[in-house]
Amino acid sequence: METERFEALIDAILAIIITIIVLEIPLASAGNWESLFELRYEFIIYAVSFIVCFNFWNYNNNLFSIVNKIDYKVIWTMGVTLFVFSLLPYFTTFVGENFYVFFPQFMYGLCFIITAILSMLISKFLKECDPANIALQLTLNNHYPLYGTIILVIIGMIIAYLFILQ
Repeated sequence: METERFEALIDAILAIIITIIVLEIPLASAGNWESLFELRYEFIIYAVSFIVCFNFWNYNNNLFSIVNKIDYKVIWTMGVTLFVFSLLPYFTTFVGENFYVFFPQFMYGLCFIITAILSMLISKFLKECDPANIALQLTLNNHYPLYGTIILVIIGMIIAYLFILQ
């Protein structure tokens, strides 16, 4: 199967996810700096979510630019990945409204960990689907950025649990 329509689907879903995240930011209660400052945690978590969404899009855009063909394993694994990733707007709001509570932070981080693990699985399936694509094989040779994501999120969870959050 060719990848153009699949790439367009990924792009559309990510655009919807970012739109939902933006729409979930509450409005300031009054037209002054103080009321805007009260929403600082919502803006911080929105910025993190936006950066993660953009990074996910950029990774997939660069990856699928060298992919020649995909199969059902890639499609279904990406579908599950996008499902998990589509929970990001919910967890963004959950964290924004409960910034100093561990459980929302944990669930937010878990969304990133599961997405990274599924991305590694997608890489494996892409390599199996297109073994003659040398550029793809070399690109997907290591998963250090995804390992780094998992490790950083786990370290953040531990720090949050031990020192910051209630």
